[in-house]
Amino acid sequence: MPKKLIAEGLGTMILVLFGCGAAVLMGAEIGMTGIALAFGLAIVAAAYGLGAISGAHLNPAVSLGMVMAGRMTVGEFVGYAVAQCVGALIGALVLLLIASGKADYSVAVNGLGQNGFGAGYLGEYGLGSALLFEGVMTFLFVTVILGATGPEAAPGFAGLAIGLTLAAIHLVGINVTGVSVNPARSFGPAVLVGGKALADLWVFVAAPLAGGALAGIVHAIGFTRADA
Repeated sequence: MPKKLIAEGLGTMILVLFGCGAAVLMGAEIGMTGIALAFGLAIVAAAYGLGAISGAHLNPAVSLGMVMAGRMTVGEFVGYAVAQCVGALIGALVLLLIASGKADYSVAVNGLGQNGFGAGYLGEYGLGSALLFEGVMTFLFVTVILGATGPEAAPGFAGLAIGLTLAAIHLVGINVTGVSVNPARSFGPAVLVGGKALADLWVFVAAPLAGGALAGIVHAIGFTRADA
């Protein structure tokens, strides 16, 4: 179990550092498409590099979906979720230290790729849109993960399928919430940025966990399983 937790922490650090790092350090140069690809490629890297150790969930919503689908225990979920949040916080801290090396960087102004909604945040979508987007997209994301990692899936392609799905979700929704679909990914930047990012964090915990749990339940019932 310790090796699995280290893998989950390291993998989530990769996700935050690559994805949020692309937004903070290179956002003006690569745009939203580049940021979306960075998040997707981070998942691909972590999945193939660490997936054999822990499954590379890198996301409490994914781990909760696994619990509801009968693939892991509640105790394992708790350990994974804590490791993922710690990894995300370390990734955000490393990003802050790097970004702070630029003279005109300010965490209050430039942020750390934190999620949000409402007035002053990207497309200024409201709370209802944020909750719906995060819940539905997490449901779809976890559904893909459960299918791509199941016994009936083609071997060797899970990491690619999952990474491309996350990139696609970002292409659709960066302007809505910055895209979380992952409570840990939201937790790390929000803790260090504080203020509105921290106040909005509940949305990016509640909606993804609900979406992930529902995906696991639907999978367990057999609606999204080929062998059911």
